[in-house]
Amino acid sequence: MRAKLNALMIKSFRFFSLSRNFISVPLTSPPPPDTQILNLRLLCTRAALPSTETLDGNVEQVQGDDGYQPNNSSHVLRQWGCNDNDIYKIFSRRPSLRNCNIANLQSKLQVLSELGLTSSDLVKIVNCRPRFLSCRIDQPLNHRLKYLQDFFGSKEVLNKAIIRNPSLLTYDFKVRIKPVIELYDSMGLSREDLILMLLSRPTLIPRSSLNDDKLEYIRKTKVSKDSKMYKYVVTLIAISRLETIREKVANFEKFGFSDEEILGLFGRSPLLLTLSIDKVQRNMTFVLGTMKLPARVALEHPFLLFTNLESVLKPRVLLAGKIRDMGLAPQIKGHALLTALRMKEKRFAEAFIKCHRDDIANELMEYYRKAKCVKRLAESSKKNLHKGFPF
Repeated sequence: MRAKLNALMIKSFRFFSLSRNFISVPLTSPPPPDTQILNLRLLCTRAALPSTETLDGNVEQVQGDDGYQPNNSSHVLRQWGCNDNDIYKIFSRRPSLRNCNIANLQSKLQVLSELGLTSSDLVKIVNCRPRFLSCRIDQPLNHRLKYLQDFFGSKEVLNKAIIRNPSLLTYDFKVRIKPVIELYDSMGLSREDLILMLLSRPTLIPRSSLNDDKLEYIRKTKVSKDSKMYKYVVTLIAISRLETIREKVANFEKFGFSDEEILGLFGRSPLLLTLSIDKVQRNMTFVLGTMKLPARVALEHPFLLFTNLESVLKPRVLLAGKIRDMGLAPQIKGHALLTALRMKEKRFAEAFIKCHRDDIANELMEYYRKAKCVKRLAESSKKNLHKGFPF
């Protein structure tokens, strides 16, 4: 009991001392009401309380624009315009921001405000680059922003590019940004084409490099600078590792294609460079083994390599066999098979399933749905191993 009494006395003494330091209430005469309100506001600010009651009984909200400095990052973000949901998403993506330096955070938010970015844009930026608000923004910033705005043509397009790749504000300007833009300009890409590529592939700047071997690959595609495919060929080869390009070319060679045919195919369909070796092997194996088509059909119809094997190729080919076994018409074979594989799901169903009687259509639809549900063997235990550029 005596120990509890001593502890209570110590707490009372500390509270009295704290009250005298923060509020400074003299024993003789009370201070003016305005001074009392200011002292109470200061006390609540340091205690991080959401509101306080003044001496006249009115409740005043503690906000950042009332003349005092926020005391944590959540107050800074709320003062900048973020709501509770935005702050939750930001802290979930980057928990260390809860204890970040307030002055540094305010300076970065000030930069975003000058660019015209909003709280929803900040959520997208942190989701894309969680460390953005923890990184140092390279200086001098005014020269960088002027250069980027002149390059993108307007502040709106610049903001869109920053949201897609916030690192535009943190990259080394003289080592990263300027040399890469000059590199693509020397390759014959127009400013409009380069802007389109920067927006579609945000990591174009840090990953671009060209050497003699890559330039030789670009030349062998035989794509002219006036072609619409030229910008895709140049940028995809520039951001890919040389070893990766060689591996993908060697993978096509296994199916009997020559280097000239492979690089010509890359020139007509550059996005083939984004496909993994495993996907190309599996689709080509299905085309050769199950569909019984020659390998050269992939040169004429590259969509066979892009189409999903489990949800499109295999179910529709199996349904074509089912229709053939049932002796129904129209048949899915020859050129009609290639056309059917490119159809949208709704159009395919109307053309080859719903065109029959209800009982037959229901049977075919059930068979088609079951074929789509068959997953790849051990797909659930597959490990996601990313090698090279994560397209």
